[in-house]
Amino acid sequence: MTLSDASATHAAQPDGLEAPLYTLHGMWCTSCALAVEGALKQQPGVLDASVHYPTATVWVKGEPDATALDALAPNVARLGYRLAPLEDLQDAHARLEQESRYLTLRLIVGSVFGMWTMLASLLIYAGAMPTAALESVLAWVSGAFAIPVVSYAGLPFYRAGWRTLRARRPGMDVLVSLGVLGAVVVSLGLLWRGSVEVYFDTAVMLIVLLLVGRLVETLCRQRGLKAFDALALPDTSVQVLHQGQVQETAIEEVTLGQQIAVAPGDTVPLDGTLETDGWLDTATLSGESQPRFVGAGQPVYAGCRFMGRGGQGGSLELTVTATAGQRRMDKLCDQMRRFQTQKGELHTLAERFAAWLSPAALVLAAVTLPIAWLMGVGWDEASVRALSVLVVACPCAVGLAVPLASLAGSSQATQQGIALRDPAALEVLAKVRSVAFDKTGTLTQGQHRVLHAMLREGADDAGFRLQLAVAVRQSEHPLANGLRHWASGTSRDQVEVHETPGAGQTITFADGHTWWLGSNAWLAQQGKEIPADAKHPAYGFASEVLVADEQGWLATLYLADQPVPDAQATLAQLQSAGYVLALISGDRQGPVQWLGQRVGLSREACYAQRSPEAKARLLEALPSPTLYVGDGVNDTLSLAAAAVGVAPLHASDAAREGAAAQLLSPGIAGVARLLRVAQRTRRIMVQNLLLSALYNTLALGLVVTMAIPPLIAVLAMAASSLSVTLNAARLTWAEPDAPWPTHGSPTPHPAAEHVAPPSADRSRPTA
Repeated sequence: MTLSDASATHAAQPDGLEAPLYTLHGMWCTSCALAVEGALKQQPGVLDASVHYPTATVWVKGEPDATALDALAPNVARLGYRLAPLEDLQDAHARLEQESRYLTLRLIVGSVFGMWTMLASLLIYAGAMPTAALESVLAWVSGAFAIPVVSYAGLPFYRAGWRTLRARRPGMDVLVSLGVLGAVVVSLGLLWRGSVEVYFDTAVMLIVLLLVGRLVETLCRQRGLKAFDALALPDTSVQVLHQGQVQETAIEEVTLGQQIAVAPGDTVPLDGTLETDGWLDTATLSGESQPRFVGAGQPVYAGCRFMGRGGQGGSLELTVTATAGQRRMDKLCDQMRRFQTQKGELHTLAERFAAWLSPAALVLAAVTLPIAWLMGVGWDEASVRALSVLVVACPCAVGLAVPLASLAGSSQATQQGIALRDPAALEVLAKVRSVAFDKTGTLTQGQHRVLHAMLREGADDAGFRLQLAVAVRQSEHPLANGLRHWASGTSRDQVEVHETPGAGQTITFADGHTWWLGSNAWLAQQGKEIPADAKHPAYGFASEVLVADEQGWLATLYLADQPVPDAQATLAQLQSAGYVLALISGDRQGPVQWLGQRVGLSREACYAQRSPEAKARLLEALPSPTLYVGDGVNDTLSLAAAAVGVAPLHASDAAREGAAAQLLSPGIAGVARLLRVAQRTRRIMVQNLLLSALYNTLALGLVVTMAIPPLIAVLAMAASSLSVTLNAARLTWAEPDAPWPTHGSPTPHPAAEHVAPPSADRSRPTA
């Protein structure tokens, strides 16, 4: 199954409308995209449509019958294009590779024959010929060598120009076609009158330079596909367990609920729930450098590599919960392609500018000829001025200004471990002023660790840890993992455990010794007296676990959910860049304040005991635009209320669905990287848009008021397009750790006063 399957390319909207994705074949430039987009929007039952030229992807929203492929394809075909199901990544690579060969062949023809045209024209311009007769011969030779360039190399421009004219959306290719044909007609007219000042070289240069620009642009688009390659999973056969036997089955034939086996060293092919435990290398999905142990009953995602079962041998078995095309990585890739067709503010502005520029240039060229003649300029020079207007007005740079920058920015974000599901969010991200974080699972690891331990006078620390490891070895309590991490020992001694859910446990060891482990209230119910000095006031914010034995109170342990390793450094970067930071949690005031102090936030920036609705209201009160980072179901409202939502690596499905971006590596450092990429991307977008708009506006004014040779106009137009393309490519060349541009005056957050526990003989700090 590929991403072109209907299940992966159609999305039902809340209003019951369909929003499918398709691939458009036959596009030559952004003018083609605008032409098809305009035709789709005129279809009955279609509410909105967007054509993304760099990826050849079409997004259509409307009634199910109106957005079906068989309803849209005939109207698109009448314009000369072909609408097809969304192609998979391999087909996209093949298509762009074919386009590259197509452009290369035409560029070779244009360069080889155009070289002789340029040489002949250069000899005429330099006056190198001794007689007028030889100059006339060279002029005809120049035209002869231009024939293959004009008739073959330039054919795609004429075809695209005709298609956009039929769609009543004349664009760049119309201007290019008229410029080339105008240069040829003017040159033939001059030759007929005996003049050798021909402009075949203008037609040749216009075609060759535009072909060079298209080839560079195609290579950039190929590079942009690497953002999806990082998320693509290979199709492979699967080992299906059936009645105790292993059957080799194609991955697309595996159904939900089936059990599959993965051999050590192989990649997990489908999402599922583990039936056996094992070590998994999650670097492909999470970026974690070390494998981690995952127990039975835990979810596992396709793309992870099974490393073995720690000496136990055997394969990894799991029950399939998502088939091919519905896996977490499949959906992430599909959502990225879907959102990539959405256009941001700058993209829309660029298209509007290009849309009126082409008709305006046609009108301006049409009136330049008679006006110049009425002002006393000869027909020859008037024709040349009109020709220069057509050439210089080609809005190539305007059409490429924003899409290429957006594509390059998305690719750069993915390479740095951020899956940008909505590339249009790059424009908003660059203007973000406030960044708010959820606590548990976002700024914290979701794993409690022992902060402080207090033992009874005379108790043996090493012996206590060994017994604690035995006591909590099989416990499933959320705090048990933290206790196991702090304790030591691998004893296989049997223990008898009686649990009071949510309160405590009675543990009887093999030697008959008994422990009571649980909350203060539960131990009191068991008749265990807890002395007043068995608690430490400095750790009132932490989760408390008490242990008693036959002699009474034995130990008090304080646990807290630890911050992610990169939290303090990342928040310091954001603060220094001038962002307003906030920690918003539904947890108690104590743990929230403690975490804020650990990561460098002031007390005023930490908000505790907030309901989901209160979180959303608080976000609205922060300086906008806002960015919210959250991982839970209770964060979905905040993710929707923020201008941009970001989901951490292990976020819930609901949070991932509501976020515009997802981090593919542990921690929150990706948030800072994403904001840096967004700022660079928007800066490139604005630069491209201003440069291209300034070029077209000034150039049109110059060619109307003064005589500029068409060849100079061609070179200026090509230089503008090439500069926009190379400027966008700078995003992919940028260093990941480039200096952060100053966002504003940083607002310092004074750290909360650190409260250290007093020294005591029986107070044992954690290791």
